[in-house]
Amino acid sequence: MTDSRTTDQDSTILEEPLSDPISKAIAQPGHGPAGRQRIVIVGGGFGGLACAQALGNGEAEVTVIDRRNHNLFQPLLYQVATAALSPADIAEPIRRTLGRFENIRVMLAEVTGIDTLRRLVKTEEGISVPYDTLVIAIGSVYNYFGHDEWRDLAPGLKTIHEARQIRQRLLTAFERAELAEDPEEKKALLTCVVIGGGPTGVEMAGAIAELGRFMITHDFRALASDHFSVILVEAGPRILAQFPEKLTDYARQTLEKAGVTVRTGEAIEAIAADHVVIAGRTLRTGCVVWGAGVKASPAARWLGVEPGPGGRLPVEANLAVKGVDHVYALGDTALGQGEDGKALPALAQVAKQQGHHLGRELRRIGRGPDQVRAFHFHNRGNTAVIGRNSAIFDFGRWTLKGRLAWFLWALVHVYLLVNFEKKLLVSIQWLWRYLTRQRGARIIDEEALGLEVDRNGQPAATRTQLQPF
Repeated sequence: MTDSRTTDQDSTILEEPLSDPISKAIAQPGHGPAGRQRIVIVGGGFGGLACAQALGNGEAEVTVIDRRNHNLFQPLLYQVATAALSPADIAEPIRRTLGRFENIRVMLAEVTGIDTLRRLVKTEEGISVPYDTLVIAIGSVYNYFGHDEWRDLAPGLKTIHEARQIRQRLLTAFERAELAEDPEEKKALLTCVVIGGGPTGVEMAGAIAELGRFMITHDFRALASDHFSVILVEAGPRILAQFPEKLTDYARQTLEKAGVTVRTGEAIEAIAADHVVIAGRTLRTGCVVWGAGVKASPAARWLGVEPGPGGRLPVEANLAVKGVDHVYALGDTALGQGEDGKALPALAQVAKQQGHHLGRELRRIGRGPDQVRAFHFHNRGNTAVIGRNSAIFDFGRWTLKGRLAWFLWALVHVYLLVNFEKKLLVSIQWLWRYLTRQRGARIIDEEALGLEVDRNGQPAATRTQLQPF
């Protein structure tokens, strides 16, 4: 490594006009001890955090940039959407997670571009952050296949806001159905459509079915079970296509026993506020959830490279972005290959292993001229939960299904939570929920019900006509 105060590269960096005090402070030569490598990590998800933690209290100056101030355990967002968990149970401020590492700085900012010549990360806030090594781990977004106007009508499960939005719509639909006098209106409001037969769609459909049965049995006097229906729509020939067929058959049978109607080989053609069109047929609905596919975030556009399938960045075996010096990619953003020559799946375990590997390698080569070594993925199994006491696991050579798979699924997800506090809280809530079948987070914001509130936040008047959502 060289002294950052004297290299030609850093002289080029400083030619970038930096007008605000924060930018000047970040880009100031000698900001840290002379010769310390500057590593910038964009994204505070599984991969980004694992990389940062592996670099913690090391010799490099590390900056983590994320547009959100918290890391989020996305595999359990569906439980927030179905009132099984609260957002705080699966999210934690990034500053708290990384606060014990003195060499790591956290920035709340929206990245808008990357200058690979000057090695600058540009943000919407006007701050330009210089780097010696850049790690991109920004994850993925839902792919609406050219129909971005559907995003507000059929939210996915990538953020806390989306999970709350789905929960709000589900709970509000039940309240509106309770007041409706027409049985057909009740059925329309209590028809929930989940689009996409991957793990997210399957888990969401099963959770909604469980929530609906519970609320109709315990909470709503004017509703009956025949008013409620959950429809899972998959354009492909079968759900959970990445799993062995015997497991997908089991999953379909389990969902159908729980009251979910599974429709495969049918595509969504239109979505409106109160209905969807599936294979030419219009179906009235009170809530639509999207889980039909993802695409990578705009990292390829930032770097000016040709993206691979799904918009992901093609990377070398050592996670370096092909054709771009000093830039690495992790997780859903990266298009890496396993030892079988197939693309690595967009799973949390892949991102976490990649982040840990790259962080250790960058820490190691910071002490010498070595190169980052190749990453090798160790498959811990692919899993999906279908409902209470029911899940599937695919370990490659062998599979598991049923109650034991469900128990193993719970253990794996608790283990992956960010800290002991979250692990304990979620474990206690799951145990209580399993024993009592209660749902604790069934709160509707007053605005969704059309309630006027006074200055103290208390309802000032109640309207009999609930507002559409």
